[in-house]
Amino acid sequence: MEKKRYLTGITTTGTPHLGNYVGAIRPAIEASKNPEFDSYYFLANYHGLIKCKDPAQIQQSTKEIAATWLALGLDTDASTFYRQSDVPEVTELCWVITCSTAKGLMNRAHAYKAAVQENEQSGETDPDKGITMGLFSYPVLMAADILIFNAHKVPVGRDQIQHVEMARDVAQRFNHHYGEIFTLPEAVVDDSVAVLKGVDGRKMSKSYNNFIALFSTEKALKKSINKVRTNLLEPGEPKDIDDSLVFELWQAFATPEQVSYMEDQFKAGIAWGQAKKELFELINGQLQEPRARYEELMAKPDVIEAELQKGAEKARERCQTLMSNVRKAVGLSKIK
Repeated sequence: MEKKRYLTGITTTGTPHLGNYVGAIRPAIEASKNPEFDSYYFLANYHGLIKCKDPAQIQQSTKEIAATWLALGLDTDASTFYRQSDVPEVTELCWVITCSTAKGLMNRAHAYKAAVQENEQSGETDPDKGITMGLFSYPVLMAADILIFNAHKVPVGRDQIQHVEMARDVAQRFNHHYGEIFTLPEAVVDDSVAVLKGVDGRKMSKSYNNFIALFSTEKALKKSINKVRTNLLEPGEPKDIDDSLVFELWQAFATPEQVSYMEDQFKAGIAWGQAKKELFELINGQLQEPRARYEELMAKPDVIEAELQKGAEKARERCQTLMSNVRKAVGLSKIK
């Protein structure tokens, strides 16, 4: 029986934080251990160019994210781990499907509509001011990322469902014109995966600068956890677990027994300082070993690069047959 192909991309624009780990990296690495899946994980550095114009940041983020996945135990022999720009078939396919993708479909993309709305609300006469073709065409590149391996399942957050649906539309339109080349992908949203809030109560995000870096030093981790927002309840006063960022973070890292323990502590009125101290010890205990591996990898960029090149070679082997079929379907094959 054919294995189900799973594909996940990580944009290279920042430093991995606890929200990335809990919401994407940890469940993806667990899924990669399932022998029934054929898993693909890539560093989306072409996507990174849409938002980031700093070459040094793109380079550093690529290094940090690759080291993070490797440090956390991704088995690159059992999965395919590669850098997007090392697989030229992706951008070739992107152009081919761009030529059959309806502009009206792209007009409906959430990111583009939000940028236009922001311009209109600010009084700009040109609704497209500052909007690049990279932002506008982002869903086509994402479709190429997915379709180049004919991925069956694409784990995403709810804000990315539209892009997977657009990839389906692109694939269906292409198949209608040129024959059954592409598998229709499906978005996979796991509601059991936590979406962590940042220290200020908003969604943990680099954009809000409210994140807790995944592999910061112990001292920096403790400092970040101490900044987590709490209320003015005194020690001894019962505290509500449903309205606590401290408990939310605890729950994301704790076993069921540890969750039950902290629930009891909240009912008993644990002091916020003590709760944060225990939270730090819990998270730090889980990150100590991978942090050491991460620091070792960051000091050996040649090791990271070798893993990415290994993954790129594997990725290209797996997508070249499909790309050959695409070229033949649209008339780009050799003259006979």
